[in-house]
Amino acid sequence: MLILNLVLIGLAVTLDPLPLTAFLVVLPSKRGTVKGAAFVFGWLVSLAAVVTITVLATGDNPPRPATVPSLAALAIKIVLGLVLVRIAIKHIRARRQPKPPKKPPKWQEHVDNMSPWFAMVLAPTLQPWVLIGAGAATVVQAKLDSWQSFLALFLYCVVASSSYLAMEIYAVVRPTESQALLARFRAWIDAHTDQGIIIGSLLIGLWLIANSIYLIVST
Repeated sequence: MLILNLVLIGLAVTLDPLPLTAFLVVLPSKRGTVKGAAFVFGWLVSLAAVVTITVLATGDNPPRPATVPSLAALAIKIVLGLVLVRIAIKHIRARRQPKPPKKPPKWQEHVDNMSPWFAMVLAPTLQPWVLIGAGAATVVQAKLDSWQSFLALFLYCVVASSSYLAMEIYAVVRPTESQALLARFRAWIDAHTDQGIIIGSLLIGLWLIANSIYLIVST
C-alpha cells in the first residue's frame, strides 16, 4: 500500500501542469539544457530533502496503527485531500466564467538570460506543495529496514521527477527535434491546464480521503 500511495502521488506531482509549463519555458531557452539540468537537480534535491526530513523526524520508526501519531498523519492526508478537491471545484467554477488573459511571471521575460542557479532555486518554488505534503504524510509509514521501503521512497522521487527527466534527456540527445516537440507539448498543456488540474486534484484528493478513512476505520 505504501508503494501504491507514493507512486500515485508521484504521478500527480510529475504531471502537474503548472510547474511543467514553467519547465517548458526554461528548457527551449538559450542554453536551455544546462538550465533544465539545474532545474531538475533542484527539483530532485527538494524532493529528497522532504523525504529525508520526514524519515529523520520519525526516527526511522513509523508510528504503529491506531496510535495518535498514526491517526494524525492520516488526518493530515484527509485535510490535504479536501484541499485538492476544493482546488478542483474552484477550477470547475472558474471555467464557467470568462477569464482575462493571464500575465506571465516576470522571470519568463528574462528566461534567456536566466542563470542555472536561478533555475535550480526556481524548481522547488514551483512544486505542488499540497501534493508534496501528502507524500510526506505517506512517507511517515516508511521504515528503512526493508527493501520495500527503500524501493517505495526511490520510486516516489523518480516518478515525481520522471516527466522532467524524460524531457531533459530528450533535449540533450535530440536537440533539434526536441524544440518542435516541446513547443507542441507546451501548446497542448496550455490548452488543457484546467482539465489537468481538475482531474488530477479530484482523483488524488478523493483517493487520499477514501484511503485514509479506510485505514482509520479498519484499525
